[in-house]
Amino acid sequence: MIKTESSHINYYGHQPGSQVENREQKKQITQRAGAARELYFETKSSVSMEFPYWYTRRWEELEGEIPVIRRAEALKSGFSHLTPVIYPGELLAMSKSSYLRGSYPMPWLSEAFFMAAEDKLYKEAQESGKLTADQFTTMGKGGGNVTRSIGNVISIAGKFGLRVEEMPVMIEIAKKWKDRSVDDVGHKYEQLVPGYSEKEALMRSVICMFDSGYTLPQGREVINYYYPLQFGFDGLIRRCRTRMEEVAGYPEMDRLYYYRATMILIEGLQQWIRNHAEEARFMASIETDVPQMKEYEEMAERLDWLASNPPRSFHESLQMIWLLHVAVLNEDAISGLSPGRVGQVLFPFWQRDILKKVITREQTLELLECMRMKFTAIDCFASMGVVGGVLSGNTFNNLCLGGLKKDGTSAANELEMLILEAGISCDTPQPTLSVLYDEKLPEEFLLKGVECTKIGTGYPAWINNQVAMEFLMANYGHEGMNLEEARAWSIGGCLETSPGSWMPLELDGEIHWIPGGSAPATSVGVHFLSLPKILEVTLFDGMDMRSGERIFPAHGYKLDTYDELWNAFRDYFRRACHVLTLTNNIQHDAWRKISPSLVNSMLKPDCLEQGKDIGQMGCRYNATFNIESCGTANLINSLASLKKNVFTDKTYSLNEYREAILANFGYHSAQETGSYSLIDQIPNDGYDRWKKIHRISLDAPKFGNDDPFVDEIMKAWETWFCTMTHDFRSLYNEPMYACQISVSTHGPMGAVTLAGADGRLGGTTFSDGSVSAYPGTDRNGPYALFNSATCWNHATSQNSQLNMKIHPSVVKGREGSRKFLDLIRSYLRKGGFHVQFNIVDSRMLKAAQAEPDKYRSLLVRVAGFTQYWVELGKQIQDEVIARTEYEEV
Repeated sequence: MIKTESSHINYYGHQPGSQVENREQKKQITQRAGAARELYFETKSSVSMEFPYWYTRRWEELEGEIPVIRRAEALKSGFSHLTPVIYPGELLAMSKSSYLRGSYPMPWLSEAFFMAAEDKLYKEAQESGKLTADQFTTMGKGGGNVTRSIGNVISIAGKFGLRVEEMPVMIEIAKKWKDRSVDDVGHKYEQLVPGYSEKEALMRSVICMFDSGYTLPQGREVINYYYPLQFGFDGLIRRCRTRMEEVAGYPEMDRLYYYRATMILIEGLQQWIRNHAEEARFMASIETDVPQMKEYEEMAERLDWLASNPPRSFHESLQMIWLLHVAVLNEDAISGLSPGRVGQVLFPFWQRDILKKVITREQTLELLECMRMKFTAIDCFASMGVVGGVLSGNTFNNLCLGGLKKDGTSAANELEMLILEAGISCDTPQPTLSVLYDEKLPEEFLLKGVECTKIGTGYPAWINNQVAMEFLMANYGHEGMNLEEARAWSIGGCLETSPGSWMPLELDGEIHWIPGGSAPATSVGVHFLSLPKILEVTLFDGMDMRSGERIFPAHGYKLDTYDELWNAFRDYFRRACHVLTLTNNIQHDAWRKISPSLVNSMLKPDCLEQGKDIGQMGCRYNATFNIESCGTANLINSLASLKKNVFTDKTYSLNEYREAILANFGYHSAQETGSYSLIDQIPNDGYDRWKKIHRISLDAPKFGNDDPFVDEIMKAWETWFCTMTHDFRSLYNEPMYACQISVSTHGPMGAVTLAGADGRLGGTTFSDGSVSAYPGTDRNGPYALFNSATCWNHATSQNSQLNMKIHPSVVKGREGSRKFLDLIRSYLRKGGFHVQFNIVDSRMLKAAQAEPDKYRSLLVRVAGFTQYWVELGKQIQDEVIARTEYEEV
C-alpha cells in the first residue's frame, strides 16, 4: 500500500503517471436523448402541491366511507387533476408531476418533517428523534439540488425547491393530516410497546437511521407489468367487475371493497393518460414543424389506445411500462421500485416488431435512451436524513439483465444487449443496471457488460444468480418457492434480492413466460443499525458519550474477556432489534390501514386473484421484512483490534482505549476539519499523547487481507447475525432476514459515532457496503479481499455488497476487458453475491470536488447506485475518494 500525502489517495500497486487518466471513450448519445439530457442538467428538483391538494380535498369529502374506497377515490382525484406536460422531442410521455424533476409531499404518510422550524409539528418530530439524522447529513451542493432558498423559491430538505406562494398550501394541507397520518397514528400506538423510550433514544443517537413505516413504506422491490400488458385497463376493469359479482355478500367482504377500489383507481389512471393524449393533440395543433407535429399526433393516438387496451407494439409496450412505473411511484413515497428484467418482459413485442420491420435497432436504441432520461428525472420527496443520508438523491430503479429462463437456459437476449448499449451512449444514473451472472450466460453478453462498466458508469453491478436463488428458496420455500420460480427473481432497489414469478404473456397465439415481481417491499422493518455505534455504546456501558444520553440499561458485564465484550455487544444489538421490530410493525400496520397500496397491488400476483391488497398479504410471497446493518468492516476491525491489543497481547487496557476514543486519538473532529475521510484528518495539541495507541490500532489486523485472525471474527458475526434475524417476526408473522447494504447511511451514521478501536476517527464516514474493506486497509490485493469477503456463506443474507475502485489504465482495451471479466468471475465463483466498480482516476474526483461546475456529468458508483458526483454530499464524496484505488489486478 502506498499513501501519497500530497494527494491523499490510497493506492494498491504502483502509483499512476503524472497525468490524470481518463476513462475509456463513451459512445455518442442520439441527438434526441442528448437534448433531453441537457434540459435535465438545467433543471432543479422541484416540489408540486397539485397531487396532494386534490388527494386531500377528495379524502375530506368522503369522511365515513370504507377506508380502501376512500383511498381509491383520493388517488383517482390526484391522478385525474395532474397537469399534463409534454416536452418537444419526447417519445415517452408522462411524469410524476408537471415539473421535469418533480415530486410532491405525501402528508397522509408524514406531515411533520417539512414544516417550518418554528412550527409545533416540526418541534414535536424533532423531540421524538425522527429528525436527528437530518442534522448530520450533507447534501451535494451542485447539480439539480436546491440547497438554499433564493428569490421566490424555498429550499426544503436541502434538495427541493418550492415556490413561495405554494408554501401556505403545503402547511395548510399538512395540518389537515395532523393526528391522521401514518406517522402520527403509528407514533400514537408504538408508544404502547414496553420500553418504547429506548426506541426514541436509538433514533436520537442515530443507532437506527429512520423508521420505515411512513418514510418509504414501499419500494426495494420489483414491479410486475404483466396484467396491463396482457389485458389492458379495460380488461382489468372487466376482471374486477366479474370477481366483485362473485364475492359480493359472501364472507371475507373486504374482497368486495378491494375490487371496487381497484376499478375506481383504474378510472383515475385512464383519465390521467387521456389528459396527456389531449395535451399531445393540443401540442400538435399549434406545432408548425411537420415532423414534430406528426410525433405529437402519434403520441396522442398511442396514449388513447393504451388508456383502454393492451399494447400493440414495442413502442407502446415501453410507454405502458413507463406510465405504470410512474403510477406506482405516485401512490406512496417510494425508493427502489425496480423495473426488473425489462429486456425479457418486452422482448416478445420487440422481436415481433423487428421481424415485421416495424422498428429498427437504431430506433430501439433511441427509445431506450429516452427511457433512461425519463427514469433519471425521477425524484422522491423525503426528509434530508432520507433523501441525503440514505438515497443521496437517487431512487434506485434497478434494471436487471441476464439470469435464467423458466427452463433454466440463459435469459440474455439481443434487446438486453441494446439496453447495455443505451447505458453506454446515454450514461445517466437511472435506471441503474445489474447483470444476474450465471455460468450459462454467453461470453459476448458478459463482455458487453464489461464494456459498459469500463466507461465509468458504475453499472452494471455484477450479481451472483445462483447465490440469490439459494437465498430465495431458503426464505420463501414455505410459501411455495421452488427452483423454477426462483429463476424469475430480480434485484429490488439498489441490491435487495426480491422474489419473482413467471407470467404467461400471450402474443399472436404464442405463450411467452415473462418474469416479474411477486412480493411487496423487500426492505422494510429495521432500517439500518449502526454496528460501530452499538459497539461504542457497549464499551461505555449503554451510554452515548456524544450526547450524554443513556441508550440501554447497563449491560452488567465486566468486559474482562473478549467473549464478554462479544456477548455484551450481541445483547445490545438484539435489544435494539426487538424494540425496533415491534414499533416498525405498528407503523406498517398503520400504513396498510390508512394508505393501502392499490396501484402496486393491482400489478402484483396474486392480489387480483385473491381480492387482497399487498397489506393484506395478497402477494404470492410475503416474508419480506428485514434487519439492515451498516458499518460492518469498522465493527470487525474494531473487534479485531480490541481482541489483539487488549485481550491477547494486553498492550493496552480497555480503559485506556475508552480514554483514547473520547480524546479522538488526539485529532480534531471531522466536523471541525470539514473532511470526512480518515486520511484527511488533522492532529490537535494532544496528538503526542495518543499517537502510539492510534498507530497500534491502525496496524491491528484489518478485514480484506485474507488474514484468518480477523476473517474468523467476520465469519462469527455473519453466522450469528444471519441466524438471529429469524428470531424476529414481521407484521405478517413471517421470520425476518439479514440485509447488508450501506446506501449512503455510512455518512451520517459515521458523523455521530466517536473514534473506534480500529483507528477510525470520530465523525468520519464508515466503510461502505458490507464486505468492502475500510478505505486504505486492503493491502494485499483484490484476490486477498475476495478471500476475506467470502469467508462466510452469502446465501444466508438477502445481500452483501462489495465496492472496488480501479484505475482506468488497468482495464484498458480488449485485453483489459477480458482481464476485468476474469476478475469478476473469480469473485462470483468463490460465492460472492455482489461486486461493483468505480473505474476512475481518484485525482479526477479530487479535481471535481474542487471545481464541480466543470464536472456536471461525472458519474460515480456509491453503494448499489450510480449518481452524479456534484449531487453527492461531502461525506460520501470524501469516502469514495479515499477508497483504495487498484493500479493492478
